[in-house]
Amino acid sequence: MRTIQADEITKAVRNLCMHSNRYCPEDVKKALAAGAAEEEAPTAKEVFRQLMENIDLAAKTGVPLCQDTGLAVLFVELGQDAHVQGSLHDALNEGVRQGYKDGFLRKSACDPFTRKNTGDNTPAVIHYDIVPGDKIHIALMAKGGGSENMSRVTMLAPSDGWAGVKKFVLTRVAEARSNPCPPIIIGVGMGGTFDYSAKLAKKAMLRKLDDINPDPDLAAKEKELLELVNRLGIGPMGLGGKTTCLAVKMLVTPCHIASLPLAVNIQCHSARHEEVII
Repeated sequence: MRTIQADEITKAVRNLCMHSNRYCPEDVKKALAAGAAEEEAPTAKEVFRQLMENIDLAAKTGVPLCQDTGLAVLFVELGQDAHVQGSLHDALNEGVRQGYKDGFLRKSACDPFTRKNTGDNTPAVIHYDIVPGDKIHIALMAKGGGSENMSRVTMLAPSDGWAGVKKFVLTRVAEARSNPCPPIIIGVGMGGTFDYSAKLAKKAMLRKLDDINPDPDLAAKEKELLELVNRLGIGPMGLGGKTTCLAVKMLVTPCHIASLPLAVNIQCHSARHEEVII
């Protein structure tokens, strides 16, 4: 058994909040550069130039990549041999509270009915999993409203199959158009239940954009979806072009024989997320 102090967790989450909102992940920068090289239309090329300039300016000045610094979503893998001295849940939320305050990041959390702001971007959305080991793995995603609003969950009929999945994903992207600030990243969650498919879709977007799914069949499906989405021609910022999407990532789990849960979670081009192991 290994003991971890709650304040160590708070400090780590605080830093994740501030750093992820200011520094674009390297795999995302690489994908944006590749997208820019593919474009031929002057408008699309100019949009990519501005996106990459924004990334450079954020890193140099400390100003957030976007004015929407997101709702804090945490995926926490707690080692079964790790003991937290204090409240893990409170430590995570305190880290978000400090990170958004000390980093001068916009607080977006509000009451669904009154719309009154909570003032500190808490409570965070936290997903817990118990895993082997004595460490805590925390992945933070700063999820903006523009992309989150374009995400959907549906319950397909089992007979809809892969054709139904493709139709739903493509329809969702076509309807979203410029709203999620393309080029986007798409997380697809399949299986489980209504709620679990949505968790899978969001968690899928924590994968590196340049990784290859270890399941050959899923790797082929991700590639097919990416090609189909980019044929829509929506392009960067919805102004037309070859690159509407940077990557499609899928997570799949078994489901009930009478169901086919499907979730599509869309992420903007900034894809702000970082991870730490404590």
